[in-house]
Amino acid sequence: MGVDGALAAPHSCASDRRPTPAPPLVLGLQPAAMVDHVARVDWSLLDRVPGDRGGSQQVALPDLEKILEEVNSQAAHAGEVRTVAGGSVANTIRGLAAGFGVSSGIIGACGDDDKGAHFVLDMGRSGVDLSRLRRKKGPTGQCACLVDDEGNRTMRPCLGHAVKLQAQELTREEFRSSKWLVVRYNSFNLEAIRAAIRLAKEEQLAVSLDLASFEMVRDFRAPLLSLLEGGLVDLCFANEDEARELLRGEMKTDPEAAVAFLSKHCRWAVVTLGPKGCIAKQGRKVVRVGAVEEAGAVDGTGAGDLFASGFIYGLVKGLPLEDCCKLGACSGGSVVRALGGEVRPENWLWAYKQMQIKNLPLPSCS
Repeated sequence: MGVDGALAAPHSCASDRRPTPAPPLVLGLQPAAMVDHVARVDWSLLDRVPGDRGGSQQVALPDLEKILEEVNSQAAHAGEVRTVAGGSVANTIRGLAAGFGVSSGIIGACGDDDKGAHFVLDMGRSGVDLSRLRRKKGPTGQCACLVDDEGNRTMRPCLGHAVKLQAQELTREEFRSSKWLVVRYNSFNLEAIRAAIRLAKEEQLAVSLDLASFEMVRDFRAPLLSLLEGGLVDLCFANEDEARELLRGEMKTDPEAAVAFLSKHCRWAVVTLGPKGCIAKQGRKVVRVGAVEEAGAVDGTGAGDLFASGFIYGLVKGLPLEDCCKLGACSGGSVVRALGGEVRPENWLWAYKQMQIKNLPLPSCS
């Protein structure tokens, strides 16, 4: 069942307002809805947070509450704390819908609490189809997104207590007539990920996989390799750290080796390189594309997620590999200009200007 029925709220990119909309072109699987609490913090707080700085590591609810208590105390002096609908897949899907006008929906579950309501409001306001989002009794997931003075982010998600979509709840009908499925690797949701990919392939959808975090690749590498070797992933995104962990033990662990490895299993392979841009491979073609120099990064949260939005938009438009990378650079550059994984309207305008400069096709909503 959906959340209070279908909550497909219109947005600035939507021109078709038929009562029964067509199935979304792109679907994102996020078994557990999440809200991000994004704030600037100083080094002293990061030193007290368990786990590796710069990564994404699960924490228990008491640990999250302690982190947020310190963040809110610090924020009184250091600036704002933003609470927005979050999660990697949600960021990508929201970018496709709100920024590129690509009809997109999310498959998952949210709690019946205020955070679940916040997730629904944020995503619906961006034009995301919520008819495949279940509301369940219980809490919605949360994540502390801690941003240092250099714009580097440290993520501490808390999902152990959150409601989530189970693999057996997925139905083939949910994927019918869509074209893409976006998933993020997560060992805690592996059963649902495998089920969704299987059903998507039965309905002839292409599948995009993001490698999530270097900790996830490091700690759960074997099932990831099994997933890739299954041959059902069409597009794979990794950052440098994730690529290095993926190739741990190999003679070469550089980005070139990573895209070569991934391209054995996927039609498109992309390794993002932060301010150095990205490297991508499709068949025998390898391209390198630089980042947009004028981005003025203040927060890296969502950079990879929004890169994926632009890249998939390029694939939907039938563009060549290099142009897809350039689009990813524009949308990834737009989100780092402000706190959080949601692109603000003025930064979408910045992205469209960069696209014009590069002679890339603008979405009709721009």
